[in-house]
Amino acid sequence: MSEAIKSQGTCSERLIEENKCLQSLQVDSDNGVSMDILKEDVDELNQKKVAVGKDLQFLQDRVSKANANHVVQNLMSCLKTLEDLGKQESELLSPCDAQRIKLQAEIFELEGRLTGDHECSNFLDSLDNFISESEEELNSVKKALASRLRETLALKWLLDDVPTQTELIQYERRFSELYINIQDKLRQTRRYYATYNALLEIKDLMLKEISLLNSISSQFQDAIANSMSQMKLIESMEGILKGIQQKLDKVLLSHQEEQQVCNALKEKYAAATAEQRRCYALLKAFQEECAKNEKLRTQNST
Repeated sequence: MSEAIKSQGTCSERLIEENKCLQSLQVDSDNGVSMDILKEDVDELNQKKVAVGKDLQFLQDRVSKANANHVVQNLMSCLKTLEDLGKQESELLSPCDAQRIKLQAEIFELEGRLTGDHECSNFLDSLDNFISESEEELNSVKKALASRLRETLALKWLLDDVPTQTELIQYERRFSELYINIQDKLRQTRRYYATYNALLEIKDLMLKEISLLNSISSQFQDAIANSMSQMKLIESMEGILKGIQQKLDKVLLSHQEEQQVCNALKEKYAAATAEQRRCYALLKAFQEECAKNEKLRTQNST
């Protein structure tokens, strides 16, 4: 198969050479060469052409017998693809070469600028200015960042000061406990003050009683001597008795008021107890009805 392909290539080369010879003969005929020589050359070329045609026909027969037409076609397509790739490579290399030349020119220009003293100093000055401007910009950005950080920290502190839901629940619990303790302390303090006031009042009454007995004892001997002293003693005793009766009435009135308040509280307590019992009864009935309803649902579902 490879020999057939090679033979076909040589035949094509021979055809190309014969065409070139024909062209040269035509040129020679134009230049005035004799017709006999030209005829001989033409006959010879025709014979060669016939021989080449026979060789081509023979090669085509061999290719067709070997069933290698697709191989030849693939080879031709590969050759064409190779030519296209060569063209693409040349097209791609041309801009790359141009870019390389441009970069080399820039490199040469930079080298020239660096080698020159004046231009180098200007370049360094511009570089220093650029660095100083960059540092100033960096410092300004740092200041802005620091101020933003301070604002963020301030907001964070404010958020930390705001209690969360769990903290509020704990505060509520602690306040309720503190309220209960304060109420207990208040009741104890009121009881202590009431006891103190009662004892103080008893003390005052006892002191008054002692002073009254002392005055009666001191005036009794003088009152026995004449009737006028007796009348004065009786009047003073009646005044003392009236004062004691008024005091007793006042105490009884306050006792009645306290008793009324106590009775009202007892009535409220009894009503609250009855309401609590009624609520317990309703709750129990509701639970029983719920149990019945659940039982009916389970029976209906089954």
